Amino acid sequence: MKQVGKFELYSLDEALDRHFGPVGTPERDAHEARVAEAVHAYEIGEAIKKARLQQNLTQEELGKRIGVKRAQISRIERGRNITIPTMSRVFRALGVATASLDLGHGIGKVALW
Repeated sequence: MKQVGKFELYSLDEALDRHFGPVGTPERDAHEARVAEAVHAYEIGEAIKKARLQQNLTQEELGKRIGVKRAQISRIERGRNITIPTMSRVFRALGVATASLDLGHGIGKVALW
């Protein structure tokens, strides 16, 4: 913490420690896992948006291909409401034939569709 005039300034690490506990505590680990999950969902949404735009499709057109409304496509592209079955339908509608998930050492890759 650094005092600047009448204000207290905290670094990001200090703020995280203060609100979620130090690194290694269950609360902090849960927070870090939620952040990582949100970042991955955002990246998937961005990939979907990029593929849709490359094909000159509107959100409404993509929605019609998979049977959902434009608003649902918007949520998916923002990293909300992304499930594996939904990803499968979206990517198939965009022409992505196969996808796999690398589960790491000992398990390996799993085909999603």
